[in-house]
Amino acid sequence: MTQMNEATQSTYEVIRQTLLDYVEGIYEVDPARIEQSVHPSLHKGGFFVQENGTYSFTSMTFSELVELSKHYNKDGKMPKDAPKEIVIYDVLDQIATAKLTAWWGTDYMQLAKYDGRWMIVNILWQTHQTHENRLADLSQLA
Repeated sequence: MTQMNEATQSTYEVIRQTLLDYVEGIYEVDPARIEQSVHPSLHKGGFFVQENGTYSFTSMTFSELVELSKHYNKDGKMPKDAPKEIVIYDVLDQIATAKLTAWWGTDYMQLAKYDGRWMIVNILWQTHQTHENRLADLSQLA
């Protein structure tokens, strides 16, 4: 492996860990992992299926995400083997894009490097189309 490939591989591993900190912060009720992986200027918005089958949009701030991570899986509603599939689409010097498939649905993420540290700055998500609405309680935060 060339030095450039090693640097690229290392960058991908750091970005992957940032995304794991986000999803596992929610799965494992660990807000510290959210705080270390998500930038305070976060823009998060997404669509969940309502009981009547239509989509509803909700948005969330960084502070709301941190609070959510403190209790969302406290009762263990997510299975131990909940998905956390990560695809990193593109990485430049300061920005990257990725996709996370998680228990609640699909998150498309944009990351940026701040002072040498990769952080999630934007998330656009949608619940799984074929599953029950697992995130109905998120609408209470909007």
